[in-house]
Amino acid sequence: MPSSVSPAPRTVLVTGATSGIGWETARLLAGRGDTVILHAPDQASGDQARARLVAAGANASQLRLVVADFARLDEVRAMAARIADQHPVLDVLVNNAALAAPERRTMTTDGNELSLQVNFLAAYLLTHELAGPLSARPGSRVVNVSSSMHRTASISWNDPHRAKRYSRLAAYAQSQLALTIFAREQAPWTSVSVHPGVCDTGLLPLYAHEGDSAVQGAERVVRLCDPATELVPGAYYDRTALSPAAPVALEDRTVRRLCKLADQLVAAK
Repeated sequence: MPSSVSPAPRTVLVTGATSGIGWETARLLAGRGDTVILHAPDQASGDQARARLVAAGANASQLRLVVADFARLDEVRAMAARIADQHPVLDVLVNNAALAAPERRTMTTDGNELSLQVNFLAAYLLTHELAGPLSARPGSRVVNVSSSMHRTASISWNDPHRAKRYSRLAAYAQSQLALTIFAREQAPWTSVSVHPGVCDTGLLPLYAHEGDSAVQGAERVVRLCDPATELVPGAYYDRTALSPAAPVALEDRTVRRLCKLADQLVAAK
């Protein structure tokens, strides 16, 4: 007979939780009884997202708000330090924050191409900075919300910021490939990446004119957060199915090379 015992509440951090799949993921996890740490790029959008979650039925006492602009790596570090101080145990990290690469190549104050930093480097840095809380209890998970577009990408090793040849689609796809490769880094926790489907969010124009709802995308993310779902470490999931990632993402040497590059790019200037 199926167990009627509810899963034990956990502490989960969702980045990019102010809208779209991130907000719906936070809502679903809060509905499970988890303590959900909501990441917002600024205080105003964070307060609004939290109020909307409460209005949707979330228990306000289970919600925590943290703020960091991922276009500034010093803010990512500061946010991670606050989380580690207040939450010594972190059961799940959902690296969901993402933006579409702009039409014109844009550099951050850290010296990185904008979509590479916000979509990948910030997630890489945050995950490493939270190694203590993520290692505190067995069974912790990191879920990287990636994209099927990673299959069209390549890492421009000698020009990761694409100064010589920039296109917004190539820059965005590169960031998603990097995020997918990163899920294969060896760690004390289980990491996976997932394409949640083409969904009706702010990124939809990169893909199509219509898509699944953000709720459907979030359900696919939350499934991978559930301890009852057995994960293959380092695997890539296309919606709910285990799927082969791009061949380059399966090469151990590529994982090592990417992590070395990321270490250089996130190093405090």
